[in-house]
Parts: sequence; structure tokens; C-alpha cells
Amino acid sequence: MTVPVSTPSYVRGVGNTRFGRLPGSTPLTLMAQAADAALDAAGLARGEVDGVLCGYATTLPHLMLADRFCEFASLQPAYAHGMAGGGATGGLMAMLAHDLVRAGRCRNVLVVAGENRLSGQSRDQSVQTLAQVGEPEIEVPNGASVPAYYALLASRYLHEVGLDADALSDFAVLMRRHAAAHPDAHLRDPLTLEAARQARPIASPLRLSDCCPISDGAVALVVSAEPGAGTPVRIAGAGQAHRHQHLGALDDVMRSGASDAAGRALAEAGCALADIDYLAIYDSFTITLVMLLEEIGIAPRGQAVARLRAGDFETDGALPLNTHGGLLAFGHSGVAGGLMHLAEAARQLAGRAGARQLPPRQRALFHADGGVLSSHVSLILETV
Repeated sequence: MTVPVSTPSYVRGVGNTRFGRLPGSTPLTLMAQAADAALDAAGLARGEVDGVLCGYATTLPHLMLADRFCEFASLQPAYAHGMAGGGATGGLMAMLAHDLVRAGRCRNVLVVAGENRLSGQSRDQSVQTLAQVGEPEIEVPNGASVPAYYALLASRYLHEVGLDADALSDFAVLMRRHAAAHPDAHLRDPLTLEAARQARPIASPLRLSDCCPISDGAVALVVSAEPGAGTPVRIAGAGQAHRHQHLGALDDVMRSGASDAAGRALAEAGCALADIDYLAIYDSFTITLVMLLEEIGIAPRGQAVARLRAGDFETDGALPLNTHGGLLAFGHSGVAGGLMHLAEAARQLAGRAGARQLPPRQRALFHADGGVLSSHVSLILETV
């Protein structure tokens, strides 16, 4: 159901911590740091925040994490709760904040996520937590991991379009090149195409370079009824799609729900893909990015790599893509990893991206997925 539009919503301010290994950090300290930065960018005091949406943290699985965070950060909102939707959670929270503002429920909603996923849990704990995306009676008992599920997707995709695994490496190199310009990115060292293609296997056909790093870090943004100072960035449209949870229940891997979510967001915004001039697309693995770009319609089937090689996704290309480096290079700190895509898009449109700033952009498409291409959310940001 479409919420009647009464009040526009704006991404008024964003903030983030550095991503990487941050010894001594906790989800609460990281989220508080990002929230302080977002409120400062928005020009708002704590008392002006009347809504808080908090993403789950695997290293702090508190039953009331939003309330726990508000207590820690000296916030007393009229509306607050935690959310969980896998990697799509950041976008889902931003969409809910958008609806809360439009409906007049809140004026200033703080959306925040973060955790010490790298330094705060063991590898075994991480594997156990992420195993939840697998079907519990067949997939999990047989030892499949998240990389293995995406490797199955990659195998099917490469077979369908007639490409080999080397084609995926171009996206790993692109994201590393973009991350080099961001001082807060986890992986900033250059990555050559040869090195990417020679990286050790993780789950065939995926190599280490095809997989995002695990990071500590946090991101926050403020969705408001008023734009604040500077160039206004409005949330013009939003959409979701949920066609399956487990990979084994997906009847067509080439249609996972991404196109449905993007179509709904574009329709609400009253624009078309041709009107988009910046892309913020989820990239937990290189195959994630390739399949989302093509299902959404940014590139024809099998042609996302060709568009990259033509320069279209570079900072000076027709559709700059993840100029902060994405999950593949900026880093993946749970919910915050996906939320960072939205933060970077908002900064680019507002002209607040510093050394990474592109020539003026008018509309950005954000898309994230959770699970194994399971939960989808798309947002359209535009300058006013």
C-alpha cells in the first residue's frame, strides 16, 4: 500500500566511522560515534531526534538494541525499534524512516547501524550466525556457507550468459580503485586484475578477491521533514520485494526480486532508469553486484562486465558506481556495510563527498539485498 504523501523526507545528514579492525570498539561505541557525526552534519541536537531505527548487531544480540542504544547515546525518542533484514536492513530502515516522516509520525529519524564484527567475534561465531540464511533441514546440515550459496549463483549465472569466472574480477578491481580515494575504507591498497584472478579459491568459482572483507564500523543518517543546510537530497521513491528466503526456494535465479523492488521505487519517484546518474548497489560478492545490475536493468544480461570495461561505472563515467568502494573494498560491518552505500549516494548528491566529489548528480538509485538475494529494497534519491 502506498502511503499518502503529505510531508517530503530528506537525507539531512550522514556520518560514519572508519572501517577495518578497530580494537576496543563495541557496537554501542561505534554507533554513537557515527550518530554524533550524522547529527552534526544535519545540524540537529539530540533533543530534536524523535525517531530511532537501529540495525541488528551479531556481536550484541540484545533483544531491545534500539532502546539499549538510545540509553547509551542519551536519546529519548517518541518512536524507536530495532530491525533485521540481513544486508538489506539499512535500506529497509531508511524506507521506514521515509514513511514515518511522510506520515507525520516523526520529524527527525536517526537511522544507525554498526558492530565490531571483525574484532568482536571469532570466525566460528561468524559462520554460525550467517548459517541462518541456509535452509535448516537440507542446506545447513550439508555444511553450505554464505560464500558457497553465492558460488552456486555464480556458477549458474556464468553458465547462462557464457562467461568465465575471470570476468567477475573486473568489479573487484573497480571497487578497490574507488576505495583508495576514501580515507575510511578498509581495503585501500591497489588491486591489479592479475592479482584478483590469482587470489586463492574460496568457493568455486569465487576467489578471495570476489568476497567482501569482514570489518568493524558504523554508519548513521538522519531522515528529516526539513532538508537542512546545503543542497537538499530527497527520498523520492522506495520499494521492496521478497520472493524467497532460502536459495533452494528460488525458482529462477535470474529473477530474485531486485527488478520488482527497483520498479516500485522508480514508479513512486516518477522517473525511469534513464534518469539515474549515480548507482549505489550492494556488492557482498562480485557476483551479487553483477546479477543485481543486470536484473535491475542497468545492463543487459551478460553485459555488466562490458559496461564496466567501457568505463561507464568509473567516477568519470555515465553511471558512477559505489564511489566509496562498496562492501568489496570499503568493508562489510553487517548492517552498516550496506547503509554506507546510501550514505555515499547522499553525500555525492549533496556535494559533500570531499576529494571523491563527482560533478553534480541529480538522481541516485540505491539497492540492497539480504540473505541470498532474498530481501530486496530500492530507494531513489534526488536533489531538489
